[in-house]
Amino acid sequence: MDKLKISTAQFENRSGDKAFNLSKIEGLAEKAAREGSRAIAFHECSITGYSFARHLSESEMLELAEFVPAGPSITKLTEIAAKNNIAILAGLFEKDSEKKLYKTYICVDKTGLIAKFRKLHPFINPYLTPGNEFCVFDLYGWKCGILICYDNNIIENVRATTFLGANIIFMPHVTMCTPSTRPGAGFVDPALWENREADPTSLRLEFDGMKGRSWLMKWLPSRAYDNGVFVVFSNPIGMDDDQLKNGCSMIIDPFGDIIAECRTLGDDLVTAVLTPEKLTQSGGYRYIKARRPDLYKDIIGKDHTSEQKVIWLNKDSEQGS
Repeated sequence: MDKLKISTAQFENRSGDKAFNLSKIEGLAEKAAREGSRAIAFHECSITGYSFARHLSESEMLELAEFVPAGPSITKLTEIAAKNNIAILAGLFEKDSEKKLYKTYICVDKTGLIAKFRKLHPFINPYLTPGNEFCVFDLYGWKCGILICYDNNIIENVRATTFLGANIIFMPHVTMCTPSTRPGAGFVDPALWENREADPTSLRLEFDGMKGRSWLMKWLPSRAYDNGVFVVFSNPIGMDDDQLKNGCSMIIDPFGDIIAECRTLGDDLVTAVLTPEKLTQSGGYRYIKARRPDLYKDIIGKDHTSEQKVIWLNKDSEQGS
């Protein structure tokens, strides 16, 4: 494998406004290409918007969702990728011929669709169907995987994607700044966002504290470190429906170190060079080789009934993160 220059982005999306969101994706993709990046990643449902979907009926979801790869958004993304000679990763709601709905994340380049992943643990809308397959694909000689938001909180998903050969795992999110049973969690006042130019400090304290980045740092770097992989985390910034999100899109290396992070209080991207030697120098590489599955394969693989709860992102309800 050769070195790979890659970008991750954050932007303030508009609910249901695909044309606007695609225009933001286009502008950021052009900027990344000018910086020499060969791929750029955007957040979960970056094409459609996310949190507003908790209010949508099945018919409204079907109208919003698209066929993949036949839908117009995939066509537009492919045009953007071809124009800028860059691979683009972005998310949307997908529908199939049987009117099943999925939370989907795709990768396209100038030739069209490269990869498609359906979220394993969707919950924003009751009409969504869970995906049932992991996704690993080739990108410029690197093996890449995708796990969407909550999928990454179940550590077995990250380990399984690594075992399937992934060197890079794209982790698109819409997360942080929502209530939870964990200490310090909660919404961030949208008024702070509106006043960010006059008072960036108050907003940054909320964004970087336990409502936001400090919680993320409890677990996200460990996914990279334990598995010896590069992690590309993408998250929106600004208002997503009536909820404020804190961005901090970042790239983490196999040592668990952040090598690039968005710190602007607005639309932004960062770029990093991924170096293949880190994959075998990392602790995770050694730990995987030292495993003794004879001790725990029957424990980890025992029969289990999932107790995942639907987590509604309503301001008047408690939720998990």
